Amino acid sequence: MSAQQRNRTHLRTLVLMAVFAALAYVTMSVFRFNVQFLTFDLKDAVITLAGLLLGPTAALVISLLVATLEFITVSDTFVYGFLMNFASSAAFSVACALVYPYRKKLSGALLSLGSGLVTMVVMMLLLNLVVTPRYMGVSTGEVAAMIPTLFLPFNVVKGVVNAALVLILYKPVHRALIATRLLPGRKTVRRTAEGRKMKLWVSIGVPVGGVILLAAAIAVFYFVMGGKFEFL
Repeated sequence: MSAQQRNRTHLRTLVLMAVFAALAYVTMSVFRFNVQFLTFDLKDAVITLAGLLLGPTAALVISLLVATLEFITVSDTFVYGFLMNFASSAAFSVACALVYPYRKKLSGALLSLGSGLVTMVVMMLLLNLVVTPRYMGVSTGEVAAMIPTLFLPFNVVKGVVNAALVLILYKPVHRALIATRLLPGRKTVRRTAEGRKMKLWVSIGVPVGGVILLAAAIAVFYFVMGGKFEFL
């Protein structure tokens, strides 16, 4: 690759990172899920799409940028909220982006999303034990008692919602970016009739499965956890 080509690739990457960061910020600003004093939004899905398409470094940078913008503009949880927002987004998106390149198939996508979900949940539970007592002025024991009934299900539902959105959106976003030449296209692979049939089933089944997973997670959030939706 020539120096000119490298510069163009670098510029395209920066442009895409800026676009994904803006989309993540807008998503965070307009729609939120609330359970008691906990809040989450859909920005992690946008950041994870950026990570899968552009790499883990992009996911990390966008996570930091969006958390900083949220801290400056709309957050009322001060540095505690900034730390939790950044850690949640980075843990989920970077873990997904690190795992997916090793197997860019459906099984690899599911493994990467599962890895991101587990990493994020573990990270947030640990941070809840450290950060929440200081933020709320309660004991660590009181926070630990809320883990099985509040913090664990909250973070699992949050991870499932964002993972389901990634399953639904990844292929359309990927194809759109290739069509606009913002991402390089893959070489065409000649498939057998059976291979084409399998690809068709996967292309239909993945978004349908994502929609079902999303609906199930939102149902648990709303009916079981007593959550609310907030439009800003």
